[in-house]
Amino acid sequence: MGFPFLTNGYRKSVFGLTLAALVLPGAVLAESSFPAPVEFEGRFRVIPAEPGKPVLPGSSVTIEGSGLKPGQTLVLQRGTAVLSRDALTADDNGAVSFTFTLPEDAATGLHPVIAIMDQPSSTSLFDVKVSKDVPLSGTDGFSVTRVKSAPGLYQSVYSAKSNALFVAAASFRPPAAALLKLNPETLDVVAEVTPPPLPEDQRRAPAEGQPDNGPQPVALFGLAVDDEKGTIWGTNTFDNSVAVYAQDDLSLIRQFPPGEVYHARDVKVDAKRGRAYVSASATNGVHVFDTETLEKVAVIEITSGIRGGEFSLMSIAVDPDGNRLFAVSRKSNELAVIDLTSNTVTQVLPLPGAKNASGVDFDAATGTIYVASQDSDNLLIVDLASGEVRHDVTTGAGALNVVFDPVQKLAFVSNRGAGTVTVVSPEGEIVANLDGGSYPNHVATDGKGNVFAANKSLGAEDATADHIALIHKAN
Repeated sequence: MGFPFLTNGYRKSVFGLTLAALVLPGAVLAESSFPAPVEFEGRFRVIPAEPGKPVLPGSSVTIEGSGLKPGQTLVLQRGTAVLSRDALTADDNGAVSFTFTLPEDAATGLHPVIAIMDQPSSTSLFDVKVSKDVPLSGTDGFSVTRVKSAPGLYQSVYSAKSNALFVAAASFRPPAAALLKLNPETLDVVAEVTPPPLPEDQRRAPAEGQPDNGPQPVALFGLAVDDEKGTIWGTNTFDNSVAVYAQDDLSLIRQFPPGEVYHARDVKVDAKRGRAYVSASATNGVHVFDTETLEKVAVIEITSGIRGGEFSLMSIAVDPDGNRLFAVSRKSNELAVIDLTSNTVTQVLPLPGAKNASGVDFDAATGTIYVASQDSDNLLIVDLASGEVRHDVTTGAGALNVVFDPVQKLAFVSNRGAGTVTVVSPEGEIVANLDGGSYPNHVATDGKGNVFAANKSLGAEDATADHIALIHKAN
């Protein structure tokens, strides 16, 4: 069933006016009927009934518009169904708000809604995403230990050399950043540093109208370890760069200049090959660094296999023994396979069922790829040899990242919107759906049967915010 719409009588009157306009000679073609359109520069937001939670079938949803002209009228329409019984009018601040309730049997997925505005004439298209409610389950089968950590947790990575868990944290209100070294068993903080600011000649000027807050730490977001050289590689997403730190004392070894890697997201290290690979999100480039010389040596560009498609990078995963790197595209929803010997793309596979493909991991023992997708709320289990999607599993709203643990032989998916971590078998069965706190952001494994999950914050009063969780099978 679609969204609520106008009563039959009202719709008939609207459609009657439309038909009349179509048959009236002259008037319908009059110049006054087609005032000059104006490009809409505002925005529409979709707000769920409960802040920080997904929009579910049967729940209420609010659509808020801003940046309209005061007094501007509009209707909201999904397909041919009009959502509002009467036309809406922007207030003196150019804002408008409309709340309605979805039917209990509303289909999950991205529902396109168009705002049709008048005086002046304009349109705006946006999506109302409806997600399936995947209940918690299987909690008795897993032990979960949670520890409050630094604000703004992003990614974590385990080092066998140091027997430590390294965690990146960054927040903006107020500005703060940290690189933490944790005991992987207790999650106690062993060491912590604040990344130093950029040199003065490399700092960006504040945006127009914004205050100059002085030197700020170069925050870390993505992490990887090089256990051959005892280093940590981190991405500086906000500063479009990369940094290298020492595992033992968290000292900075090299800070690359801003602009080295646009919107650097994930970093993976192939220690045997002596290479670090960085995904430049929103581009098609994987940047390659020499871990000995700490210099960039190549950029691997990925071309979409879809005519007119755009490969837009998100996560990457590396298979050192197979000399391969895997990358997913959020726009074209594809999986790229890169040969690390030649730095060439050997395959670009479609991912049917994925929308906004975001997270990827690989099980080398079975040749299986796991892909998490934010807008389709699912995990695809893909046979790499054939490119066939073996299983399509709905895990929860905003499936963002995935890690495969080779000891438990299970995939763990962080569902940012649902606030859960879903445990999935290679056969596509949900083994457990665990509470992940607010905005679960990342999952990592130590390769020994332990999984680490990091989550972010819903707000200042959020008791479940900024936790590191240690997850393993219950004894």
